[in-house]
Amino acid sequence: MYQKIFSLLVLVALTVTGCKKDPTLVGPTDQYSTGNYPASLQDLNSVLAPCYSNLRDQYLYGFDFLPKMLANSTHAANSSYSDPDWSGYISMNTLTSTNGFVSGVWQALFTGVKNCNVALAGADFYEKNYAKAGDKPSIDYVRGQAYFLRAYYYFMLENLYGEDNLVTPTAKDTLGVPLFSGLPANFAQTQQSRSSITAVWTLIKSDLQQSATLLKGQVWTGNDIGRATEWSAKSLLGKAYVFTKDWTNAKTTLLDVINNSGKSLMPYAKYHDAFIGISANEFNEESLFELNVDQDSKGNDYGIYGSKAANATTIMGLIWPPFALGYDGTENASNALGYGNEAIHDMNVVRFGFNLGTFQLVTNPAFNSSKPASYTNPAKVMDPTYKAASIAARTNGTVDPRAYVNMLQPWVDSVKFDGQNWFPVSRPNYIMGDANLNTEYGWSFRKYAPIFNSINSTGPAEGANIYILRLADIYLLYAEANANSGGAATALEYINKVKRRAYGYPVNAASPVDYASLTANTAAKAVANDPVLGTNPLYYERWAELFNEGHWWFDMCRWHLGASEAAFYVTARTISTNFTWDNKSYAWPIPLTEINSNPKIAGQQNPNYN
Repeated sequence: MYQKIFSLLVLVALTVTGCKKDPTLVGPTDQYSTGNYPASLQDLNSVLAPCYSNLRDQYLYGFDFLPKMLANSTHAANSSYSDPDWSGYISMNTLTSTNGFVSGVWQALFTGVKNCNVALAGADFYEKNYAKAGDKPSIDYVRGQAYFLRAYYYFMLENLYGEDNLVTPTAKDTLGVPLFSGLPANFAQTQQSRSSITAVWTLIKSDLQQSATLLKGQVWTGNDIGRATEWSAKSLLGKAYVFTKDWTNAKTTLLDVINNSGKSLMPYAKYHDAFIGISANEFNEESLFELNVDQDSKGNDYGIYGSKAANATTIMGLIWPPFALGYDGTENASNALGYGNEAIHDMNVVRFGFNLGTFQLVTNPAFNSSKPASYTNPAKVMDPTYKAASIAARTNGTVDPRAYVNMLQPWVDSVKFDGQNWFPVSRPNYIMGDANLNTEYGWSFRKYAPIFNSINSTGPAEGANIYILRLADIYLLYAEANANSGGAATALEYINKVKRRAYGYPVNAASPVDYASLTANTAAKAVANDPVLGTNPLYYERWAELFNEGHWWFDMCRWHLGASEAAFYVTARTISTNFTWDNKSYAWPIPLTEINSNPKIAGQQNPNYN
C-alpha cells in the first residue's frame, strides 16, 4: 500500500522542491511545472486543499467509515447487509487483516498525512522562492492548517491501529504506526517500521501546539469559514492529553478552549436539528471543527460516485436512511430514502430510556373506506394509546431528548420521501417477514441521515456538515480529566451542563435533571438495566451526547468496554449467534497489503492477527 501512496508522494516531493529532470519524465505534462510551483499564495492554498478534501475519501467521511465501520462496531446500527468486509465490523472478533475496509482506512489516512507533508513542503518552497513582503502570516496560516490536519490523521491512525488500548500490551512502549514527519527523499524512505506509541503521540501533540501558535487569533470568514483555527488545534490537543491520561495538561488546555474560544453550547432547539442538513445551523456557536458538505448534486450523480460534486458531498445516508410508509399506507411496501441497509439497533432505544415497549398495529379509526388506502389514509395505524404515550414521553422528558435528535420513531415521526410531502416513518421493510416482528422497535436513524428527500431517486445528496470537534465533547473531556485528578465536583458540573442542554434547561444553573454524583443512575439504568452506563454519568453522557458521531468506538476501546458492550447488545441481524469479544479487537489489524509491501513492518502485526 505504501508503494502506491508514496511512489506518488515522491513525485509530489520532487514537484514541490524543484527538479532538474525533464518534466515529462517525472509527471503528467498536463499538470503544473515541477520547478516553479507553488509560485503564489493561491497556488499554495491549492496545495493545501487536498489536506481537507481527503477527509471525504470513500473510506473516511465520504461514505464507509461512519455507517459501515463505526456504526456497526459500536452497535449503533443493526445491518441487513452481509458483505464480508462489512461483517467484520458487525462482529468485531471476526475482523481480519485482509478486510478491505481495514486497508481502505489505513490508505486514506496515510494519504492525508502525505497531503499535509506536501503542503508543508510547499509552504517552505514558496517562502524561499516566491514570497513577497507581507506574505509570512498567510504562509504560516497554511502551515498551521496542515499541522492540524496531519495531527488529526495521525490521531485517527493511532487510535485505530496503534496498540494503545490493548489490555495486555506487548511492551512498556508499545507499537504505534509508521511516522512520516516530512517528505521522503527517495523510495526507500517511503517504507518505515512502526514507531513507538510515545513517538506518535509526541508528533501529534507537537503538531497541534505548532498549529495553535501559527493560527493564533486568525478568524476565517466567508468561503473560508470551514478552515481549522487555533481552537480546533487546542481542542484536539486537549483530547490527545485526555487519551494519553495527561490530566494536568488536559485540564489547562481544555479550560482554555472553554473560557476563551468564544464558543457555547447551542440551545436544544438548534441542537435538535443540527445534524440534518439545515444550512442555518452550520458553523454554529458550538462547532470547533466540522467538515463542510455541499448539497449540490442530483439523482444518481451524487457524492463520491458523482461527477459534479465528488469532493463536496457525502453519501453516508445511503446506508442508514429512514424508511417511509408505502404509498399504499403499509409497512410491507415501505421505502427507504436511500439504500436502507441499516436501522437503529433496538437496544439503543431502551438505552435512551424509552420504556413503553414495542407497539401493535390496529385498525385505523379514521380510515376512509371510500378512498384507496394510502400513506395519508392508512388502513392500519399504531395503537393510538401507545402513540399518545410516546408523544407524552418526549414532551415530558421521561425519555432522554437526545433519542429524538438521533432517531426517528415509526408512525410518530415523518419524512419527506418524495421531497415534497411528509410520509409517516415506517419500520424497515426488511424486518416485515420476521417472526418476532411485534417485538421489534424498528426505529430509523435521524442524525446524519436524509429526511427531506430520497437520495436514491429524487436527489440531492445529503448536505449535513460532519462535526469533528464540538464544545459538548470538550466539556465531557474536561469532566473526565477532572474526575481522574481529584476534581469530582468540577467533573460533575460539566457533565450536568451537557445534560441540561439536552433537556432544555439553562446550561449554567442547577436543574431538576442534574446528576447528584458521578455514580448516579442514568437513563440507561431503569429501562435497560445497563450494568456499565447505567450508573456512570460520564460514560452515558459521552455515549448519548455523541451518539453516532464516530467517538464511541474510541471511548469504548480506551475504557475497555468491549466485552460489556457485546453482552449488552447481545446479537445482530446478520449473525446467527450472540456477540463475543476478543481483546485483540481494541486495535485493528495492520492491513495485509501493508505487511506484504513494506518489509520494514514485517513481524509488527498487532497481537493475535495473522
